[in-house]
Amino acid sequence: MGIEAASNSETASSSAAAAAGGGGGWSRARGVVAKTLLLIGGALLLKRLTKSTTRWDHARLVSRSLSGEKFSKDQASRDPDHYFNFRLLTCPAAEMVDGSKVLYFEQAFWRTPQKPFRQRFYMVKPCPKELKCDVELSTYAIRDAEEYKNFCDRSKDQRPLPEEVIGDIAEHLTTIHLKRCDRGKRCLYEGSTPTGGFPNSWNGASYSTSELSVLRNNEIHVWDRGYDDDGNQVWGPKDGPYEFKSAPASSTNDMFTPLSFPIQQSVEKRIEGSFVLRE
Repeated sequence: MGIEAASNSETASSSAAAAAGGGGGWSRARGVVAKTLLLIGGALLLKRLTKSTTRWDHARLVSRSLSGEKFSKDQASRDPDHYFNFRLLTCPAAEMVDGSKVLYFEQAFWRTPQKPFRQRFYMVKPCPKELKCDVELSTYAIRDAEEYKNFCDRSKDQRPLPEEVIGDIAEHLTTIHLKRCDRGKRCLYEGSTPTGGFPNSWNGASYSTSELSVLRNNEIHVWDRGYDDDGNQVWGPKDGPYEFKSAPASSTNDMFTPLSFPIQQSVEKRIEGSFVLRE
């Protein structure tokens, strides 16, 4: 019985030691697994944080910023002698085979949004690799502009189909090359037409230039100007670009005060008649 007890005691001690050794091994294994998961998670997080923005990411951001309903209300309120309260409306219309986004754009006076005096297609895509820019924004005429009036305000089943949109893209008008803005600037992207602009015969001009800035909160600054053969500016604002900001739907009923309406209405009539249009 003493031998049996001793034997049982040794067996118990061996089992306890084995158990203790097994527990220690499991703890070490769990520690290794935890460290591995931590390293993998950290690597994935670092990759996500340091992932570079692709060329198409830039194009998509500019497309989103251009889209929507915007007004120059604030600027017109500050300086009604030089700026009108225009309404811009832009929305996606089609996508090209190479991924370029086609947007429909129209401009009208805020009081008569159903009567746009300027209609265009925008094509947004990454800049060619040989150019030092991020996004290429090209403007095209519309083959039958009347068919596209209030395109964005219509339900999708009442709009021309994407393949029809692509077929209605007419002559190329301008191209703006946009670059990301430097740190510390208000803008996200900015750019202009090439030196010398593009041919333009409206209102005595021989060529026109365009400058565009994309700011935060989908604010857009646009400066279009026309020049004659001698380099004299013959149309477009002289003091700075138009500033277009998104406006809540509830604010459109009070978009502008009656200040100078008789004068502005007569000018609006002239612009509406003249802008229908080759720019």
